[in-house]
Amino acid sequence: MALDRLTVQEIKDSILQKLERNYGCDITDATKNQIYDALAQTVRDEVMKRRTAYRGERKRQRCKKLYYLSAEFLVGRALHNNMVALVNEHNYIVALRELGLDPSSIFEEEPEPGLGNGGLGRLAACFLDSLSSLHLPAMGCTIRYEYGLFRQKIVDGYQVELPDNWLENGSMWEVCRMDESQEVHFGGRVEEIHENGKTSYRHVNYSTVQAVPYDVPTLGYDSNMVNMLRCWSARATKKLDMQSFNRGEYTRAIEEKELAEVISKVLYPEDNHYEGKELRLKQQYFLSSASVQYAVKDFVKVYGKDFSIFADKVALHVNDTHPGMAIPELMRILMDEYGLGWDEAETITKNTFGYTNHTVMAEALEKWPEDMVARLLPRIYMILQEINRRECAALWDVFPGQWERIGRMAVIGYGTVNMANLCIWMGHSVNGVSKIHTDILKKDVFHDFYLVDPDKFTSITNGITHRRWLMMANFRLSSLIDEAIGDKWRKDYELLKDLEPFKEDAAFREKFFEAKKLNKARLSRRLTSWQGVSLREDDMFDIQAKRLHEYKRQLLNALGILMLYNRIKDNPGLDVQPRIYIFGAKAAPGYYRAKLIIRLINEIAKLVNNDPVASRVMKVVFVENYCVSLAEDLMPAADLSEQLSTAGKEASGTGNMKFMMNGAVTLGTLDGANVEILQAVGKDNIYIFGMTAEQVEAAYRQPSRASAIFETNAEVRRVMTQLIDGTLCPEQPGLFRDLYHSLLFGDNGGMADSYFVLSDLSGYVKARMQIEKDYRDRDEWVKKAITNVARSWIFASDRTIKEYNEKIWHLKEVRL
Repeated sequence: MALDRLTVQEIKDSILQKLERNYGCDITDATKNQIYDALAQTVRDEVMKRRTAYRGERKRQRCKKLYYLSAEFLVGRALHNNMVALVNEHNYIVALRELGLDPSSIFEEEPEPGLGNGGLGRLAACFLDSLSSLHLPAMGCTIRYEYGLFRQKIVDGYQVELPDNWLENGSMWEVCRMDESQEVHFGGRVEEIHENGKTSYRHVNYSTVQAVPYDVPTLGYDSNMVNMLRCWSARATKKLDMQSFNRGEYTRAIEEKELAEVISKVLYPEDNHYEGKELRLKQQYFLSSASVQYAVKDFVKVYGKDFSIFADKVALHVNDTHPGMAIPELMRILMDEYGLGWDEAETITKNTFGYTNHTVMAEALEKWPEDMVARLLPRIYMILQEINRRECAALWDVFPGQWERIGRMAVIGYGTVNMANLCIWMGHSVNGVSKIHTDILKKDVFHDFYLVDPDKFTSITNGITHRRWLMMANFRLSSLIDEAIGDKWRKDYELLKDLEPFKEDAAFREKFFEAKKLNKARLSRRLTSWQGVSLREDDMFDIQAKRLHEYKRQLLNALGILMLYNRIKDNPGLDVQPRIYIFGAKAAPGYYRAKLIIRLINEIAKLVNNDPVASRVMKVVFVENYCVSLAEDLMPAADLSEQLSTAGKEASGTGNMKFMMNGAVTLGTLDGANVEILQAVGKDNIYIFGMTAEQVEAAYRQPSRASAIFETNAEVRRVMTQLIDGTLCPEQPGLFRDLYHSLLFGDNGGMADSYFVLSDLSGYVKARMQIEKDYRDRDEWVKKAITNVARSWIFASDRTIKEYNEKIWHLKEVRL
């Protein structure tokens, strides 16, 4: 059943009527925000009509449903994306222009949801988009963070964090479902009850936080299918302590309310102190408990209490370890609320849960202090203890006498609760997110678990939705693709491969080049209005945009720029291809060195951009407040995509895929999905440099090479010396001494240059010089870019979701 799309006239009439009805104004005196509201309500009406048509169909067809639990869903703005999903973007754009409005300026009025930070959250959002477009029933589950992570401002070269109050004026796309609120309990104690020869447990004297769901519709492309992203908001059950208030103790009167509701205030509160760790644990249990409670109640509503079919009708997926407490929470509900025995509950739980690992970094494999879990979640702690006891007993049969090995694998060991071990042991599936990442999990990080149950491990390479990252973000290229191969690729991503023969068509190459140049102009206009930065559109746009972490090696990029600057200063007549180096990145608020690298990049920018010689061929720009909407302008404008992570550290990456899909050529290491991009495009259409994962692993077992590189390579020695000799930030010559020492001497006796920046620097600069040479041959460069677009189909999230469904979830399509 298809629903009619609104005509241009119907859209115009709806906008004008909503302005008159809601604001008592017409188009001539309405504010931009009022026009946005009227337009968004019009689009929302179309989306919700489709939701109404689909609603209840999954239950009528008695289909299995997925609950995708993730601490982040970086969804981006919804208005324009929903126009694309409705396959009605053209009519809306025409209607706005006929009303005398600029669509882009109206889109900018929408606040960007602060529900995520980086690749983890953007991946989850792409997955929900693909699930809906493939007609697979699912619900995304996360926390409705009131302030998100933070809004980044650069002040005197430093990152400054400002509150990101994206909900200040509410959100047009949310539907509050108070009737489906859940209670989440913290603290208290557990009573053991013996009745009729049976032992049960009752949690008492706990404090309660109410989890209120706000549902955000996710419409499938050209479909009536609408899945919901459920965002849980924390509310106190006790609104005001009137006794304290009447005694004049006003702060105490609202204290309990504030302590409860802080759970959903901020994404990733700082955890370098006990209170921060405790808040993070509360957040993760809050998300897990509310989501699992709802999933069980929804099952019971449809199927009754026949839990023998629970795993056939419900899939729960843990996206990284943050929602891992959902596992003992399901055990608790099945045993304490529905009376199942341990063995039955454990079998159901193991058959229901899947786990995706997103990192090999030890510090990111979450561990909680055992005493904290015992105090905050006493019943959950009891269940974890029993899971651990049974796990260790089973492992003893596999590894008899190997207590150290069993201790590494234990759910509870050495005073900590190990969330990754819990997710592996208590799930039926564990997957990595690229081939190299999964191999590292099997051979190293989770090798012991792999020996116990190799069939549990699988590899599913990440993907991105081509609807947002190509069709919406890059309408010029999308239109050009339509002109070349028709528009069926919009629904069938594999048809993108039909574009490749057009790289031999000179007229097509010219149009491709012009589309890229117009996208550069769009980015330049945005940065000019945003932070007063103008860009030369004929220059190569060399972009590194991702979360700032040492292993992602923005520092390598910065030192490479400084090395080129030195060459130009030594030889002012050096023939250099003009290039603009653009960075977009946020550092975690407590990550001192990452924030120092941001300052370094900005000091290098000041040095380069103010130099009368270097600035003719170089420009360095650090873009403030990197976010989804900014990425939608950066990716289409890029000529070169910088993917520089230390080999073996990046699980997959998705920024590399977005750049590739928009016609940027990759410069990167053999890490994460770069390996598969190389396989897809061939060595002539990508630039690979640096150590391999095997070489990195071997280097960790050898003495550091940093000092030898420093002594023997004059160019490396020079850029390192410039970190501390006043070349950069002369008023504070010692500012970057920490970076200097970490590269040459390590931290606290640790390994120097632990991410191999100096080891890879010369190879990196050499690759850059080859790129400069190749970029001068415009036709050949455009051929490389077209090849990347054509072969990016393999990284579409529709392909990824099909693999998840075939290997793990086994959902059936729901069609009207």
